[in-house]
Amino acid sequence: MGTGKKKPVRTVTKPFLKGGVFDENSLKNIMKFFGMLVLFFVVALLVSLMSGFGTQVISVIFNVLVILLLLYICLTRGTVLGTEAVARGEILYQRKEKGEEMTENERKLSFHPAKGFVIGLLGTLPFLILTVVYAGVARKQMTNPGMLPSVATTIIHRSEIGDPLTPTYTESPASDAVDVLRPIVRACLMPVYRIADTENKNLMLTLDRLAPLMMLLPGIAYGIGYLLGRNERTRVHTRIEENRRIRKRRENRERKARQGNGESRSPEQLN
Repeated sequence: MGTGKKKPVRTVTKPFLKGGVFDENSLKNIMKFFGMLVLFFVVALLVSLMSGFGTQVISVIFNVLVILLLLYICLTRGTVLGTEAVARGEILYQRKEKGEEMTENERKLSFHPAKGFVIGLLGTLPFLILTVVYAGVARKQMTNPGMLPSVATTIIHRSEIGDPLTPTYTESPASDAVDVLRPIVRACLMPVYRIADTENKNLMLTLDRLAPLMMLLPGIAYGIGYLLGRNERTRVHTRIEENRRIRKRRENRERKARQGNGESRSPEQLN
């Protein structure tokens, strides 16, 4: 006797009311995202510095994992907020169908495709401004007196030798915006810089100029996660429908079993 294949459970989606880009919780969510980035940058800086005690391969792998962890956290936090927003929109849609009133603030709290990206962008904005300014003025980091050997430093202090070299090696642009911004930007993006070869000045300059794009990644991950909130709600409804079908099949089997037992007892009752 052949067994029939189980029918695939159809994907279940429910309509929801679209919200606004900004709502009464937007500022709170932006500050939460900013605080999360600050905390992560501090922790990542310390962890990345500690990873320098191992081999280069271990350091690269370790820092890649740190970067992926940050993006994963942003993705999941965005998904949680997006799922809650879709669920709220579904409730408001049902209320609208029933003719019930709702406030504009309630409607704005519902899902909007751009909301996650806006929260991520504004939460990253202070760091983004720093990286944009730094990328615009970044230059190749050259040798300075602090990096010269002690013998060379002694030599350039002799007037007959040092005078011609003074403009090159002793004029330190300490007040230059580049030297102020460089440690801040590189500290925020330390895992990325730890992956690269720090002795390659051209590569480090390239990373400096790409810093704004790298700083956008957490916000983009958050926005993508928010969009995935719709898929998460679809999975929830589909799972509920699948469980309902399983429960219905089990009840049908139990009912047929009871009916079969009743029919098998009927001839005995006639005797």
